[in-house]
Amino acid sequence: MSGFRASKSGDAYRTEAKFEQRYDEEEKLGTVSAVLTWIGKVLAGDGGQSKGTDFQSVHEYLKDGVILCKLINKLNASAGKPAQSFKPKATSSFVAMANIENFNTGCKDFGVPATALFQTTDLYEGRKAPMLNVVNCLNQLGFVANSKGFTPKYEGIAPPKPGE
Repeated sequence: MSGFRASKSGDAYRTEAKFEQRYDEEEKLGTVSAVLTWIGKVLAGDGGQSKGTDFQSVHEYLKDGVILCKLINKLNASAGKPAQSFKPKATSSFVAMANIENFNTGCKDFGVPATALFQTTDLYEGRKAPMLNVVNCLNQLGFVANSKGFTPKYEGIAPPKPGE
């Protein structure tokens, strides 16, 4: 998918490279693995698994928004909130992007701060740097679910404290 955009240069290139490096750091810390493990436990086999923790595998697993919508609907059900509508067969980009947007709406309604949400294109386009936003949102969602007593508990990697 990344072949549709012009290469970045200057500050944009350096910023993108920094976010790509941060994705690698989060992957090494285990954040990506923790998020994927938790999704698998929550969905209890109703969504398959990601083939890996690299950004391409995570993108492939989540890109149509179906897994995300199933996840937020399980969380909403436990909190007594209404389900987000979604199309289980996202055969077009418009349907997939609508699913992703519905997930973000569900996250916001569930209590994830708007600053932790990601743009639909962060996931849909499948570029490494923006996938960090997706992982960070899911990490935050896990911690919000924990604060509401949801089980299975999210066993995410706590963010470092200032000075660490």
